Amino acid sequence: MEDSLTIAKEALAAAENANFVANNLWMLMSTVLVFIMHLGFAALESGFVQRKNVVNILFKNIMVVSIGILTYYFIGFNLMYPGVEGGVIAFGGFGLRTMEGAGDLIEYANGQYSYYTDFIFQGMFAATCCTIVSGAVAERVKLLPFLIFCVFFVSISYPITGYWKWGSGWLDAKGFYDFAGSTLVHSVGGWGALAGAILVGPRLGKYTKKGIVPITGHSMPLATVGVFLLWFGWFGFNGGSVLSADPKMVSLVFVTTSIAAAAGCIGAFIVSKLVYKSYDLGMALNGILGGLVGVTASADGVSVVDALLIGLIAGAIIPLSISFFDKMKIDDPVGATSVHLVCGIWGTIAVALFGDYDDGIGTLGIQLLGVGVVGLFTFSFAFLVFFLLKITVGIRVDKEEEMIGLDIGEHQAVAYS
Repeated sequence: MEDSLTIAKEALAAAENANFVANNLWMLMSTVLVFIMHLGFAALESGFVQRKNVVNILFKNIMVVSIGILTYYFIGFNLMYPGVEGGVIAFGGFGLRTMEGAGDLIEYANGQYSYYTDFIFQGMFAATCCTIVSGAVAERVKLLPFLIFCVFFVSISYPITGYWKWGSGWLDAKGFYDFAGSTLVHSVGGWGALAGAILVGPRLGKYTKKGIVPITGHSMPLATVGVFLLWFGWFGFNGGSVLSADPKMVSLVFVTTSIAAAAGCIGAFIVSKLVYKSYDLGMALNGILGGLVGVTASADGVSVVDALLIGLIAGAIIPLSISFFDKMKIDDPVGATSVHLVCGIWGTIAVALFGDYDDGIGTLGIQLLGVGVVGLFTFSFAFLVFFLLKITVGIRVDKEEEMIGLDIGEHQAVAYS
């Protein structure tokens, strides 16, 4: 009898360990996919800027990832996951703790993944925020002040609002729902982008007395490659947010994510044709991203048809939103505010309209509250940091440097010989 019990216990332990290994491996694979999204952002933003600013935008992209990972290691991770429930702000200490036994392995996170896996997966998300801001202020922002902004934005602003929901803070206690970050990642980056674009001002020659002058990107093939890389990486962004390798849930998230992306493309295609009377590749590309951002808040809790509608509406929003910001003379070379901010807001609200959640989670009122408080805090924080930099060291290059390009002005280099 004792032998049978021993064998049963050993079999159960082996099964639990195999499940832990599978879940942890999927989380690490998802981390790699999210990391690849930074390559997608680099390609997309490079394609959407002028030839004379390509080195600058690439330099910002590699620095954002580096700054993001390091600041998240030093401060951000323990601001976002301090281990305090229901709070507004808390801090669990600097850096990471040393691995000690099973407490940081199979006994961590209910046996879904290890402590280190948790950090590196979340760290990849954190770095995304400033990448979103990077595109919106491209072609005229000073490099060093922008990097200083990134340090504060990733280490303080992003983790605090992330804690409110994902760290079991006060918004989570109220029932706010955001599966993978329509608000907590994308809108946060979008609010920062909006603050930066307002304070740095539009590019020279963009808005004239005769109207809006299009400043086209130098490489639509590069931008297209970037969008496909982002779509590819989004499987890890949303799929990894299941926080396990659960076959049913991961499969559902893959499907809803792709359906929304495809529908976003169609929505942008139709509306841009009606509004601009042309087949605009840039709008279609941003429509895909809009669909992805839109479904990110609810990819685990909507049907395939609902995901299609969420993505279709998100894509349709893109041309209208870009036109609105242009009328407001807020210059955004890559459309980051429309894709990440506006579609992020839409996706968060869509949780209440389409999501299938219980116990009052994700109701319209609480979703609007979450959008509002995260937006108010993030925009105020970003605006304050950019404003302080503007009145001290300045955030915009001079007219001559903007004319010749930031590649020469900031880096004394060119992207193409």
